[in-house]
Amino acid sequence: MSTGDGPVAVLWDMDGTLVDSEKLWDVSLSELARRLGGELGAAARAAMVGGSMDSTLELMFAEVGLPATPDAKAEAARWLSERTAELFAADLRWRPGAREALRAVRVAGLATALVTSTQRALTERALDRMGREHFDVVVCGDEVDHPKPAPEPYLRAAHLLGVPSWRCVAVEDSPTGSASAQAAGCAVLVVENDVEVAEGPGRVHRADLVGLTLTELSEVWTSVVGAVHPDVGPARSSAPPLPR
Repeated sequence: MSTGDGPVAVLWDMDGTLVDSEKLWDVSLSELARRLGGELGAAARAAMVGGSMDSTLELMFAEVGLPATPDAKAEAARWLSERTAELFAADLRWRPGAREALRAVRVAGLATALVTSTQRALTERALDRMGREHFDVVVCGDEVDHPKPAPEPYLRAAHLLGVPSWRCVAVEDSPTGSASAQAAGCAVLVVENDVEVAEGPGRVHRADLVGLTLTELSEVWTSVVGAVHPDVGPARSSAPPLPR
């Protein structure tokens, strides 16, 4: 594990960051909209990325012009979860460089967490394909009172790992998730997928996870958090690449 000169944990988002599941959500969400008698527009779909089941369904019912009653939302959530689970089982694919980055971070000795807005039952389906050995802890969207973009998911993950959130690098692909991690005090490495994430303080952008190195992770942390905590030394310029 890293000591006083870099991050001690990496907190990974799932959908769109590690696995290319947003394209599968595109399918199930579009099908749900049609089941409800409408169509899912691009703007509403983009607003759903990174959000919780509840926020997604609120947007969905508004999009199709139906009241979001508790019973209607519960039935929609059941159908959406089951349909998405089918898609996960059939065609869940890694994002470029993601599997190698996960393995390398584990070998390097940093603590790891999966921090996702997806509900536990569906996350377990994804973990069947991804492998649970990559993560020390898993925090799901239905296990927090205030999901992304609130900071609670990332704060909970850091707490479960027993580390300060400001000693963590969060890896995200969405505005919602990036806002959550940033609000929790994490340094944020943004790897955009289908939705643009604005640049700004607290965020470092990268095209994908291919060839990610320990040096880069330390530099991300130092550029964001190290400036706020000058008592922590800068990242080692001689840090080796993460092993393959």
